[in-house]
Amino acid sequence: MKEKKLNQHSRREFLRDASLAATGFFIVPRHVLGRGFVAPSDRLAVAAIGAGGKGGDDLKNFYGSGKVDVVALCDVDDRQAANSIKKYDKAKYFKDFREMLSTMHKSIDAVSVSTPDNTHAIAALTAMSMGKHVYVQKPMTHDIYEARTLTEAARRYKVVTQMGNQGSSSDGVRQMQEWYNAGVIGDAVAIHVWTNRPVWPQGFGRPKSTDAPPAELNWDLWLGPAKFEEYHKEYVPFNWRGFWAFGTGALGDMGCHLIDPAFKTVGLGYPSEVECSIVDIYEQMWNPSYYPESCPPASSIKMKFPGKNGRPDVDLYWMDGGLRPERPAELGPDEMMGGDDGGGAIITGTKGKIMCGTYGSKATLLPTSRTKEVNVPKTLARVPEGHYVQWVNACIAGYGKNTLSSPFEYAGPLTETILMGNLALRSWNVKDGKNNFPGRKKLLWDAQNMKITNFDEANQFVKREYREGWKLPV
Repeated sequence: MKEKKLNQHSRREFLRDASLAATGFFIVPRHVLGRGFVAPSDRLAVAAIGAGGKGGDDLKNFYGSGKVDVVALCDVDDRQAANSIKKYDKAKYFKDFREMLSTMHKSIDAVSVSTPDNTHAIAALTAMSMGKHVYVQKPMTHDIYEARTLTEAARRYKVVTQMGNQGSSSDGVRQMQEWYNAGVIGDAVAIHVWTNRPVWPQGFGRPKSTDAPPAELNWDLWLGPAKFEEYHKEYVPFNWRGFWAFGTGALGDMGCHLIDPAFKTVGLGYPSEVECSIVDIYEQMWNPSYYPESCPPASSIKMKFPGKNGRPDVDLYWMDGGLRPERPAELGPDEMMGGDDGGGAIITGTKGKIMCGTYGSKATLLPTSRTKEVNVPKTLARVPEGHYVQWVNACIAGYGKNTLSSPFEYAGPLTETILMGNLALRSWNVKDGKNNFPGRKKLLWDAQNMKITNFDEANQFVKREYREGWKLPV
């Protein structure tokens, strides 16, 4: 009797499938199509690693596309994840992203990573190695080696990738590119970028005391691959940005938003050299105290990029902590320099200048009157759907089908540039064998081999050591 029912069921399935085949229409289950492939007829099943704070905001933007099902949530802090758990009540909740990915990998198409910087790479690469598309908050990684590894992995695993620097999809960035490609400002020779960040404590050193971790927080998982240290309430949920073990400072936080417009417009690659100055406003100006574990409260960095295709070299200047470059002569005394959020960028060319705010906002030629005088046709497609939905659509279409604004092939070199600035900052007070501070000189970078060639002590900051139990997937 049981066999007869099974045969009848099989017959019904056969007739149904034959009918569908005759019409030329067949919805193929995702798992049949192979690892990492998303059937065009499917919605996108997204899992979030980091479900609170920025992670919750990212989920809202993906879900708002109307094409996403949130199937899994992961957060090491129940307090941070509470709102997302309530909103996406059908999603399964995990503390450890490794457990989530291993137990639900057949149900997940794509993963959003929004954790402290120190966990970005290992979470993203674990998902990529399983064939999952990934969206990773900026900066893409915590150190240079991780950035290069993820860039190569995106090609190897053939997954759709995007870094969370949403300004890269803005109209302003495309307007800047069109001006530059049309030769409106000639060849770029210098780029000045600045921000009022940090708006969190930096330059104080590690907290002197320790606290008991809250019951809702798994501190060991929060640390991830970082070396173990005791919990302190100052770290969570936001001020971790000011400590090298977990964050990447003002440059890591805002560089992907502020350097990106110029980086994309000019077509920069890897820098060849870097130097810096550090300001300690809490101790003695221009003679900072040494807090090797903490990012400085203010800094100035200069990087050189070799010219391409016969164009001149380009010097990029970064300033944070309220430092700003000299006001351009072409800007009127009452006109705003950069954006209204304390940051901006100016590209100086052989024939003129372009200025913008954070995310490429308020893109303008200098003097600003020139913006209306110059008429350059639109040659680049805009992204009306926005940065988040652009990635969702690309995931549904499949690898290589859609153009993205900040795939890892682009975001990787941009992230490496930002982390090269941090390498210089961290080398500032590193001594050589003669007890000197050669880290305060210009550092020469061999990009192909990811190595500082004139001060070996600085290379410790290219790749950090993970603590036991954590490693990047092969």
